[in-house]
Amino acid sequence: MIASLNGTVRAKGLGFCVLEVGGVGFHVLVPAILADRASVGETLFLNTVMVVREDGFTLFGFSDIEQLSLFDHLRSVSGVGPKTALGVISNLSPGEIANSVADDDPTAFQRVPGVGAKTAKLIVVTLSGKLKTLETARSTDANELLIAMQSLGWPERLAEPAVREVLKNAASKTIAEQIRETLKVLGAK
Repeated sequence: MIASLNGTVRAKGLGFCVLEVGGVGFHVLVPAILADRASVGETLFLNTVMVVREDGFTLFGFSDIEQLSLFDHLRSVSGVGPKTALGVISNLSPGEIANSVADDDPTAFQRVPGVGAKTAKLIVVTLSGKLKTLETARSTDANELLIAMQSLGWPERLAEPAVREVLKNAASKTIAEQIRETLKVLGAK
């Protein structure tokens, strides 16, 4: 199986990249945000998984191991195929996925095209307890952001609700972006 690719982007489109590695072009389905950010001619590294079906082989590529792991977890849900799993990853950040599962709230998954209420609930139930590393990362992010806000002079009682609000919507952003978002929330109060 092909576990990773490192090559030059030769073409890109809605949800895919053609990556040339050693003179061979690989058509790889990727999350929409990755396809948007990729530039033709740039070097790109992808963690990949090959899905083999009766009708062919399909490569799925991700920028990091966390996304690849989420993809595998989502595919383990009954009724969720690889394209639906990719759709979830394209529409929701790892933080949003972990939050929805941890909070037992399937509504975020229902916003993904092709995922209905039953499938969304099944995703939450199946993944419950399986995303501990993402939930741990979420609490680490919250602590780090809270400490940053306190070092800027905000008392914990004011900063903590703002941090929670920001991490709901901006969990996949950098810490600097999260600090800016938190300051905006605190400034509006």
